[in-house]
Amino acid sequence: MNKKVNKFSVLVVDDEENILNFLNEALKDDYFVFKAKNGKEALKKVQEIYPDVVLMDIKMPVMDGMEAFLKIKELDKDLPVIMMTAYGSSNTAIQAMKEGAYDYVTKPLDLEEIKVTLEKAIQLKKLSEKAKTTQFGEDEFITQGLIGKSQKMQDIYKQIGRAASSDVTVLILGESGTGKELVARSIYMNSGRRNKPFVTVNCAAIPEGLLESELFGHEKGAFTDAKERRIGKFEQAKDGTIFLDEIGDMSLSLQAKILRVLQEKTFERVGGKETIFTNARVIAATNQNLLKLVEEKKFREDLYYRLNVFTIHLPPLRERKEDIPDLVEYFIYKYSHKYGKVVTGVSPEVMEIFMDYNWPGNIRELENSIAHAIVVTQGSVILPEHLPKGIKRNKSEMVESNDVEEKGDVVPLIEAIARLEKEMIVKALKKTGGNKTKAAKLLGISRKSLFNKIRDYNINLEEKEV
Repeated sequence: MNKKVNKFSVLVVDDEENILNFLNEALKDDYFVFKAKNGKEALKKVQEIYPDVVLMDIKMPVMDGMEAFLKIKELDKDLPVIMMTAYGSSNTAIQAMKEGAYDYVTKPLDLEEIKVTLEKAIQLKKLSEKAKTTQFGEDEFITQGLIGKSQKMQDIYKQIGRAASSDVTVLILGESGTGKELVARSIYMNSGRRNKPFVTVNCAAIPEGLLESELFGHEKGAFTDAKERRIGKFEQAKDGTIFLDEIGDMSLSLQAKILRVLQEKTFERVGGKETIFTNARVIAATNQNLLKLVEEKKFREDLYYRLNVFTIHLPPLRERKEDIPDLVEYFIYKYSHKYGKVVTGVSPEVMEIFMDYNWPGNIRELENSIAHAIVVTQGSVILPEHLPKGIKRNKSEMVESNDVEEKGDVVPLIEAIARLEKEMIVKALKKTGGNKTKAAKLLGISRKSLFNKIRDYNINLEEKEV
């Protein structure tokens, strides 16, 4: 089956017609969506259309999701399958995870959670496919999203190669937006565990009260909403790799439990007595100065030294500006295909702006700037007036701003919506003193969705999170 390069395919399997229609409408702009009403139909579709990911209910007539999942794995062991269930932590869902399901989501469905999970599942599938056809070296890192020929990046590639050749615990340090998760995935994809699960946990995006359950799982009745047993990320990782992002935001009490996992390879679910063994490799990352946190008694010294066995320091973009042209070319290719545009490059003035700008948001800010410009431009070349307002302001002495907003002209609707969305998020965060949980409630979105938007818009408030 020939697919458009800017879309991937999702097979949605559920016996409820309203669920199928809901997901079709929600996902059709970003994916080719195919539907099946039971496991038997799903198996047939898998062999006919070769989807990139399967999103499947567990409880169905004719052939249930668990039976279909096991048969799908026989057909294609690399095909990511995400299970849907109203019985979120039931034994069936747990068994599916243990048998190799990519993840599972619970009903009622959280659309933002589904989109994030789908995106990560497809990304992992792409990396797995490319790892089979590439040689170890710089070209392979490029296939995994790491771009750059500078000496600093050459050194990073070498460190990734060394880290991948062993099971040593790795600590990745760097400012926000420097690509810490990409480095973690590259270590994983080049390691002997690449055919095992890769599980990510953003310690800053999950409220402290839920993070322990997310990591270690919980037993039925462990707390008010714990209606069934649920396995955690360490148990899901099994013999694979678990990536603990923003570990510097973890509470001291939880740090002690992570230390035990690193030392003894064991843990208990929240509210449980059974000791569970894990062979998962741990890769951690943070944008904070852990030594300073240790001095301030905010981070355990013993955990720091347990994590700091092999450390990779990622340079900020301002220290590797010679990589900017390659990054720009890559992001133009990526988002031209994603948005169906024919954009071939940037003007010399734009490249001059990019090379002069200090990029406080690093690669993520550059990527978002390119994506923004491709949405805004009507031509094939990105011009200064197509750049986000903040970057033009930074270069106001070199480039006369042609901001359409200042002229009072009509702006593209998607740009206007993005501006308003960012403004409302900033207002909500200021009103709640930086408390993301309260801000999310004010905005009527999930905390995870809010965290993703803060990252995408590169929002950085001075107020500390409560």
